[in-house]
Amino acid sequence: MEDCRCGKTLQLSGGDRYLTSGTVFTIDESGIQMSQTTACPLDCYDACRIVIDEKGAIKGDKTHPVTRGYLCPHLNHFQHNERICTPRLHGETISMDEALDILIATLRETKPDHVLYYRGSGNVALMQRVSEHFFASIKAVGTSGSLCDGAGEAGVLLGRGINHVLTPQALTQSEVVVFWGRNPHVTHSHLLPFLEGKKIIVIDPVKTAIAKKADLHIQIKPHGDLHLALLLSRFAVIEGIYDRDYLEENASGYSDFYELTQTVRIKATLEKIDVSLGQIGAVLEMIQGKKTAILVGVGVQKYRNGADVVRAIDGFGAIMGLFGKQGCGVSYMGSSLEGIENPFTPFSNRVSKPTVDFSKYNCVFVQGANPLAQMPDTIRVRESFDRAGFKVYFGLYENETSRSADLVIPAKTFLEKNDIRSSYGDYTLQEMPQMSGNEFGISEFELTRRLCEAFRIVLESEEKYLEYFRSKIEYDEGTGYRSSRPNIAYEEGFAEGEFVFMDEVDLEIDTDEGFHFITAKYPKGLNSQFHRPSGVYFHPEAGFEAGESVLLASSVGSVEMEVRHDERLRQDCLLIYSGTPEVNVLTPPLLSYEGENAVYQEFKIKVTKI
Repeated sequence: MEDCRCGKTLQLSGGDRYLTSGTVFTIDESGIQMSQTTACPLDCYDACRIVIDEKGAIKGDKTHPVTRGYLCPHLNHFQHNERICTPRLHGETISMDEALDILIATLRETKPDHVLYYRGSGNVALMQRVSEHFFASIKAVGTSGSLCDGAGEAGVLLGRGINHVLTPQALTQSEVVVFWGRNPHVTHSHLLPFLEGKKIIVIDPVKTAIAKKADLHIQIKPHGDLHLALLLSRFAVIEGIYDRDYLEENASGYSDFYELTQTVRIKATLEKIDVSLGQIGAVLEMIQGKKTAILVGVGVQKYRNGADVVRAIDGFGAIMGLFGKQGCGVSYMGSSLEGIENPFTPFSNRVSKPTVDFSKYNCVFVQGANPLAQMPDTIRVRESFDRAGFKVYFGLYENETSRSADLVIPAKTFLEKNDIRSSYGDYTLQEMPQMSGNEFGISEFELTRRLCEAFRIVLESEEKYLEYFRSKIEYDEGTGYRSSRPNIAYEEGFAEGEFVFMDEVDLEIDTDEGFHFITAKYPKGLNSQFHRPSGVYFHPEAGFEAGESVLLASSVGSVEMEVRHDERLRQDCLLIYSGTPEVNVLTPPLLSYEGENAVYQEFKIKVTKI
């Protein structure tokens, strides 16, 4: 067998691995070349299981019970971004050794509490967290909170105590599936085959692809989800279709919760959220006595009271007795670390990620993130980043942050290193063995090893950490799962012994002028990776011509964009896809009341024709 890079003939026996065209393969006991499997590292629910064939092509693994051989569109875009190929200092190419020496020297000259470590929160490959070990060990400042799902996660934990998800396989037992602010065609496409034969209800201000096929679509006004959830609970009790036996045993505070729902003014509230009594009745009729799964998206919690929104939806699920039963439940984005104790040193000092002020630090280390595009209140973020001291970017792709950094260190792709991949859409835990090599880039572990050696910090071997994560894998018919996964979510009850209902709520509905602001995932991109969208979308009858320029303004900034039309929208809404350049000029530097989450949709937007 020849290695095409060097022309050497390799003597291979069963189990040996070799490189051809840069790709690693294994020879089985009979001497036949075997394709290798790994997992997609991208920040989405799907966690595609993939096969690298003998030509190095990426294909779906047909044996996987969730992804079933189909690769989501994001993975197909994987190799189309502008990859960082070489380290550079102030725009000039340098060697990797020079880059690491400069980083080490900078860290030695900087007081630990003036060093900020800022890592992207969407990394679900577990070894990517190893860098935290070094920065936490030198007492640098880390971050807490989330740009994505923190408010909803907080709401789930307040009610349930632990965040279990409904897996795609669990939906096979469902009779009704409710998509509440969730768009599976874009964010979780591998759910779709599991929906065959189900009744579908969609609650979403956008007429998404799943809404067009649904048995019932409630095109609710944005930020009306809290009120609708409370009204659904109230009418379920009034109509006598709630699960009293379940509540007596598992959620004894339901009477107080029902009293809370009675504070909602029915007629005025329905008018303000644009929902009818008939639609509420239709939802209750469709789910009465049926195995029902409610799948909640992150869009419903992009507000300061986002935790309450998710908590109210959870409360409705509890009223209907949906938890702990086959094919039933309420499912939000899960935690990819649930059931896996972090083996790396934790930070003792953290600041909130959505509102961090970079200018307070003499050294900023950004890993796998693009805060200059993705953080709210872009103008403030850029100004504070410019005023920061020495700025380091460690990642795969060029973006706004890498172009503004002083030192840029290229990372390795998931094919070029060893890792373990978790998921927040199911309980799979998959190995990601090294598949290929290149002459540039450095892995998270190797970077951390070099830093720890320089500062005499103890770091275990890479294999020891990998073995620890492997010990959390439980195999079932060839697929690896987290050993902590429940058989049926909440079948054993809740962390606090029973479900805890919310006991107070702010029912005010904003009356500010302007268009409701919807931020949504772009079908061809992932946050600020891959294809970047442009423009602002309105309903054709919202009063703006396609192609004309408008000035969009919030209380923190304004930006000019070109109008696009989208008939799926309500006339009182505008949509700007996540990843659109300059979108976060409009978003506020505020935190959710619970969960330290960014609140991208809190402000309404005023629109002026130019």
